[in-house]
Amino acid sequence: MKGILIGVLVCVLFGLLPSCQHKGQQLDSKSGFALIPEPKGGEAVATYAGGCFWAMQECMIELKGVHKVISGYAGGNTVNPSYEQVLSKVTGHAEAVQVYYDPEVISFEQLSEAFFNSHDPTEVDRQGPDIGSDYRSIAFFRTKAEFETISRLVKKIDASRKYANPVATELLPFKTMYGAEMKHQDFYPNNLWDPYIRNVSRLKVLKLRAEMPGLIKSQYLN
Repeated sequence: MKGILIGVLVCVLFGLLPSCQHKGQQLDSKSGFALIPEPKGGEAVATYAGGCFWAMQECMIELKGVHKVISGYAGGNTVNPSYEQVLSKVTGHAEAVQVYYDPEVISFEQLSEAFFNSHDPTEVDRQGPDIGSDYRSIAFFRTKAEFETISRLVKKIDASRKYANPVATELLPFKTMYGAEMKHQDFYPNNLWDPYIRNVSRLKVLKLRAEMPGLIKSQYLN
């Protein structure tokens, strides 16, 4: 009971109570790393990299129709990399999230639009205070239709002149996603007291809620 009360107190003190309403997903693991499952019947899957995966995982899980989001590594060559290896910038991987969703509730286009709204897609090899190729922006595609959807969104963003610079997001064919260590899964809701979460990750989450309130699950908007 004391732990619950302390957790609620932290949420109240930092104005984070809506984010305390989920404490994490049920994810399978092996040797301390999250397993990457195949989508279930009726599910679709998408993969994105948009800076630190702590914020991106939270942004995606708050969307209607999203069932599961796994933090991991994608876009590089090293097999089964660790966080330390990816952080060293030698694997080619970026911090990424794999999203499992119901396409009857949220479309790939809406999901991709949320991805672009949850970070600054014009930054090159960085996101805010996080610098390096492991924090670069990538939208992975599995089909020609997905490639065309992402390309159309990029053109739309550039045409809107929302940013001073053009979109720098890489469009890459999806190959493999490696699950990150379990300590990185659902890091946002489990570490609301963390200064980085409060000062960096939370701003991205709030930005997405403000930009696309119609796609956010109701418990996060109360």
